[in-house]
Amino acid sequence: MSRLIVVSNRVAPITEGKSSAGGLVVGVLDALRETGGIWLGWNGNIEPEPTQQPVTESDKNIDFCTVALTQRDYDHYYRGFSNGLLWPTFHYRIDLSRYTGDDYAGYLKVNRHFAQILASSLRDDDRIWVHDYHLIPLGKACRDLGIRNRIGFFLHIPFPSPSVLTTIPPHRALVEAMCAYDLLGFQTQTDVQAFVDYATRYLGAAVSGNEVKIGDRSIKVGAYPIGIHPDQIRALSKQSRRSKPLDALKSGLQHRKLIVSVDRLDYSKGLVERFNAFERLLETAPRHRGKVTFVQIAPPSRQDVQGYRQIRRQLESTAGRINGKWTELSWTPIRYMNRSYERALLMSFFRVSQVGLVTPLRDGMNLVAKEYIASQPAHDPGVLVLSEFAGAAAEMRDGALMVNPYDVQGMADALDRALSMALDERKSRYEHLMEILRKNDLSSWRDRFLADLGD
Repeated sequence: MSRLIVVSNRVAPITEGKSSAGGLVVGVLDALRETGGIWLGWNGNIEPEPTQQPVTESDKNIDFCTVALTQRDYDHYYRGFSNGLLWPTFHYRIDLSRYTGDDYAGYLKVNRHFAQILASSLRDDDRIWVHDYHLIPLGKACRDLGIRNRIGFFLHIPFPSPSVLTTIPPHRALVEAMCAYDLLGFQTQTDVQAFVDYATRYLGAAVSGNEVKIGDRSIKVGAYPIGIHPDQIRALSKQSRRSKPLDALKSGLQHRKLIVSVDRLDYSKGLVERFNAFERLLETAPRHRGKVTFVQIAPPSRQDVQGYRQIRRQLESTAGRINGKWTELSWTPIRYMNRSYERALLMSFFRVSQVGLVTPLRDGMNLVAKEYIASQPAHDPGVLVLSEFAGAAAEMRDGALMVNPYDVQGMADALDRALSMALDERKSRYEHLMEILRKNDLSSWRDRFLADLGD
């Protein structure tokens, strides 16, 4: 059996079964365990000199190969081009994107370095699976070194429409680099169509079924919505039933209803709009005042990027204003926590809540929406309020309450409906969504992609 070679920006070697592991880590590790192979990426360290040879740690049949970055590489490749340009642009926030030629050169340099490391350790029948926007040019860098193995690329974030993508100065070079892969995987059919639209309009591609032909290259493209293991999430949600943090949450609620949101602190998540929608609920549906609490957990991320410092200040200001206006002696409307919690504890928070509020302005998939449903007790499930701009909406729109995150009143109305929904309707929606989650679980995502890569 051929080995699997996984390349991602970060490598996450974990103890098998550790509860804090996210879906991507679990899915990749499962695939690597089956075939054996290598997981290559950055180790998160900044060193004065570039890593020439990766540090390798072996666990059973997997080699975890990691490299450090120099400060210059980090500034240009990671903080600059990846997260200062690609992330905001792919999430339709071109007002926050910034481009410099030095950042782009640094981005290409790190991708070439990863390709050189790969070239030194590949076997002829290895399959290579590259992940996410940090590594778009890696396939082309491998081809330039003469690597002819099957290489697939999966984009975890949205792929923007051509009119947005073309605001990136080297947009054509980026998409041409994507055409060096044998298989391109996206989260939704909308993302696939955006890529095809660009390729036909700007590269003169011909499309036949799920293949895009450019010159003598034929690239298979498809939607592979990433999933979860719903039964594992359900079990995880029960692990912290008697924990002190959960007891403290319940005690503070004093039998009030709970709306819960969990997001990495990011301007793409629609957090300020969400806070404003909750305030609108209090204004327009006064029966909920003092009867419902909104808990927002938003662990910090990328704090050295200007846009992230700005959204943190905005959120703190908005939460303070709303609480200052509506708080009573025995009730604080919004509990905003800018810190991390163990994953099992987060699932238990989901389980005891009546509403899960997942309203990104734009998101590739958003596994929180799926984890929220999987965490619910079947006999008394909560309601998912979901943004139509989350990738998860393509699968979950018939069971969730769909909202436009730019419509504050519409979100408030959905919250009102969710808090008032009868048990029979909640159970019907939950059962429908669980059927979808089990059908399109994490194993299905992984196996479909790797099967198509192996064709």
